[in-house]
Amino acid sequence: MQHLIILLLLAGALSACTPSRYKHSQDFTPAPIADIQALKEPVAKAEAKSVMGNTPRYTVLGKEYEVMPNADNYSAEGIASWYGMKFHGHRTSNGEIYDVYQFTAAHKTLPLPSYVRVTRLDTQQSVVVRVNDRGPFHEGRIIDLSYAAAVKLGINKQGTAQVKVDIIHPPKAKTERWVQIGALSDPSAALRLQQTLVEKLQGKWPVAINKPAKDSQRPLHKVRIGPVEEGDDLDQLLLQLKQLKFDQPLLLAQHQL
Repeated sequence: MQHLIILLLLAGALSACTPSRYKHSQDFTPAPIADIQALKEPVAKAEAKSVMGNTPRYTVLGKEYEVMPNADNYSAEGIASWYGMKFHGHRTSNGEIYDVYQFTAAHKTLPLPSYVRVTRLDTQQSVVVRVNDRGPFHEGRIIDLSYAAAVKLGINKQGTAQVKVDIIHPPKAKTERWVQIGALSDPSAALRLQQTLVEKLQGKWPVAINKPAKDSQRPLHKVRIGPVEEGDDLDQLLLQLKQLKFDQPLLLAQHQL
């Protein structure tokens, strides 16, 4: 019983220390933004799903929502609204801190975080936002914008607008490889091979000699081309090497260097 009382007291203390997401009973407008063009929209980048905010299903006001496992080809039209100082400084659904002056948004089912372009249908104005929160839970609304995003679309005064929301996929990370042509014990031979490759490849790709460590028991001078981006560039290089009778180059990734 004594342990139970202690646990209850601790729970109460933690609860009292946690700031309420609903500190204010009514939402209200932030201070005006002097120059909305000076605020930079986010650039989509590859991010892991947040630990918080991505449960497969959740329930709000008696209604169950199913979170998308991915946002491939997501596009939808509906009403956009915005939320302000009632939530400013408090945690979003994925655990970040909401800032009304950042280009962010809340969505009911997109993975967190996601990047979307929100386009106002009547004016064709658009803004890129990073979705890091859940909502809006009013019927018919599909996205809740930060104040900055609302100002960018010109809906901060009227409150809502018909919009189109399109997912933005971040560019895929470039994968680069190195192509090792030879590992030679004779440094002069390695230098000659390097010069031959530079000449034959017409300087299109860097050719370097990886020198052995001073304490190496088997000192080898490794002649390598790269970095070369995987895909067309690498295919073109390998074809050219084959034409030059370098038939068995060794492909290396960054961690193998």
